[in-house]
Amino acid sequence: MTYLDFEKPIEDLEKEFEKLKEVSVKSKVDLSKSVTELEIKVKEKIIEIYSKLSPWQRVQVSRHPERPYTLAYIDYISNKSFIELHGDRTVGDDKAMVGGFGEIDGHHVMFIGQQKGINTKMRQIRRFGMANPEGYRKALRLMKLAEKFNISVVTLIDTPGAYPGLEAEERGQGEAIARNLLEMAQLKVPVICIVIGEGASGGALGIGIGDKVLMLENTWYSVISPESCSSILWRSWNFKEKAAEALKLTPEDMKENSLIDGIIKEPAGGAHRNHEGVFENVKQEILKHLIELKKLDPTERINQRIAKFSAMGVVHELES
Repeated sequence: MTYLDFEKPIEDLEKEFEKLKEVSVKSKVDLSKSVTELEIKVKEKIIEIYSKLSPWQRVQVSRHPERPYTLAYIDYISNKSFIELHGDRTVGDDKAMVGGFGEIDGHHVMFIGQQKGINTKMRQIRRFGMANPEGYRKALRLMKLAEKFNISVVTLIDTPGAYPGLEAEERGQGEAIARNLLEMAQLKVPVICIVIGEGASGGALGIGIGDKVLMLENTWYSVISPESCSSILWRSWNFKEKAAEALKLTPEDMKENSLIDGIIKEPAGGAHRNHEGVFENVKQEILKHLIELKKLDPTERINQRIAKFSAMGVVHELES
C-alpha cells in the first residue's frame, strides 16, 4: 500500500495492526480482542481523516497510484463483456483514449474513457491519459456509432489534460475537442459522464458533455491543475494548496455551482482501498440514470442537455 503524506497516522496504525497479528500467530497467544480493537481504531482513523480532506488532499487522492483506471471500471461494470474498438479512421489509434461496446445488466452501452496505464511502460504508451486529437476523433466516431444503433454512451474521465505536444497542435487538438463539444451536445442517445480521477481542462471536457455529469467523491474537475495555476499566478508550485482552494475544484464545489449533477460515494479511505466497492457504486449510479434517461424523448433529452450547459457561468449583456 502506498500512503500519501496526510495518511501517516493511518500508516502507523496499520503497521501496528499487522505487527500485532504477526505476534499473535507466532506466539500462539490469543490476542483477538486487541487485534479487533486496533482494527476498529484503524477504520475510525480512516473515516476521521477522509471526512475532512482539503481540496489539495482530494487532488492527491485522485492521483493515487493504486486507484483503479478506466479499463478496470469497464471490465467490472460490463462483467467482462467489453469489446474494444480502435482507431479514428484518419490518423491512428490513440492508446490514451479507449472505447467500445459493453453491457450492463441487459443495457447495451458504448464505453469511452481515458486510460493512464497501470505500470511505467504502459503509462508511457498511454501518455498518462493525455489524448491526442485522434483520441478525441476516435471518441466521436464511437459516439456516432452508438447513436446509429441507439446505444447509450458512458464516458469515464481521468486525465491531467489533452496532450500538449507540438504534433497534437499540428493535427488540430483544439478543433477536435471543440467538435466533440458540439456533437455531444446534440447526440440523440443518453450520455452519462463520470469523473473517476482527474478532470483537467479541455482534455476532460472533450468527453464531458452529457445528460448527467457525475464525480466520484475524491476527484477534481477544473480548467487547470493546482500546480499549473500556482506557477502562473505565483511563478512557483509552492502555492498549489492555495490554488486548489481557490479553484473550487472539489465535487462539493462543483455541485454547489450547478456544474455537475451528482456525487458518487467512495468506500472509506478512497477508491484505491476498495476497488470492487467503488466499481459497484459507479455501476448502480449508471443503471439508475440510464433507466431515467431512456424514458425521455430524444428531442427533449437534447433540449435539456443544451439548456443545462447554457445556464452555466455568468453572462452580462451590454446595451448597444
